[in-house]
Amino acid sequence: MNNKEALLVNEYRGGLLECAHYGHICIIDEQGEVVGRAGNPHATVFTRSSAKPIQALPGIRAGIQEAYGLTDDEIAIMTASHRAEEIHVGTLESLINKTGLAEERLVCAPSLPLDEASKERLLRQGGAYRRIYHNCSGKHLGVLAYCKMKGHPLETYNHPDHPVQREILTTLAGLAGISESQISLGTDGCGFPVFALPLSALASAYLKLACPDLIEDPATSEAARVITGAMNHHPLLVAGTGRIDSILLGDSNIVAKGGFKGVYAFALRRERVGVTFKIQDGSEEEWGMIALSVLEQLGYENEETLRKLREAFPSSILNDEGWQVGHAETAFQLER
Repeated sequence: MNNKEALLVNEYRGGLLECAHYGHICIIDEQGEVVGRAGNPHATVFTRSSAKPIQALPGIRAGIQEAYGLTDDEIAIMTASHRAEEIHVGTLESLINKTGLAEERLVCAPSLPLDEASKERLLRQGGAYRRIYHNCSGKHLGVLAYCKMKGHPLETYNHPDHPVQREILTTLAGLAGISESQISLGTDGCGFPVFALPLSALASAYLKLACPDLIEDPATSEAARVITGAMNHHPLLVAGTGRIDSILLGDSNIVAKGGFKGVYAFALRRERVGVTFKIQDGSEEEWGMIALSVLEQLGYENEETLRKLREAFPSSILNDEGWQVGHAETAFQLER
């Protein structure tokens, strides 16, 4: 088997090849078998923010939803890489009010909104940097809420040896079907531990998120059902306007979440397959085209979802004035 990187996307400008994006794609079934691939389906990748739904599992499993009276939208924001649009900030502030946590507790850096319109509006109104504007703030609040409920230290909640972080690692290993020793740790941009594991293992974990009946532990299975249900009910909260996560999660058959530096994961409930891919150069602009091509090659039947992806991520490359100056095209064929 050829485990080298596969060519995933070519970008052309003026009729010449300008960029070529290589990487790996893995598709697994409910037996954990690789049923589709491009490049190396077992390539080791950092999960980055694709781990967020899994990082929310221990708290939901332990009962933070009931303890704080959390709603679906407040659970969805815990899985988010949000853009600090108005809907995100309002939900985060509601989460802070219900949990009684101080915003200053968050170790993620004070930020401005990633959404350009929201950032411009904030600055025009004299607003300033806040920790909840950081795209990972929902994840941090969820973990802090769990720490508070359990009486664990809040000051060290992001340390790898903290009880909650250890529980997150154990939970991920169980869903991924590998041992904890097979997962390497780094530090994410927001200050949390970040996990490195095979693409195939991440795909297995996502399939279990989408199909909780595959999870043996009843409490974990129910927590996965609650979290992914919240993500599907409030897709805009998980990412933002026009973002691929929100588009895919608008389809109740799909559980999806991307991570920084080109890693992406999603799973299909009816088809019972998990899909992960990594663009090796860390680019994210090609996510939509790759996901669309994978779905088309799998024969996905929800034409509305495919249409939304085509509209949001067209093949044409536009300049700042909106002129078409080039085009991009996928270059891979899944090996089945």
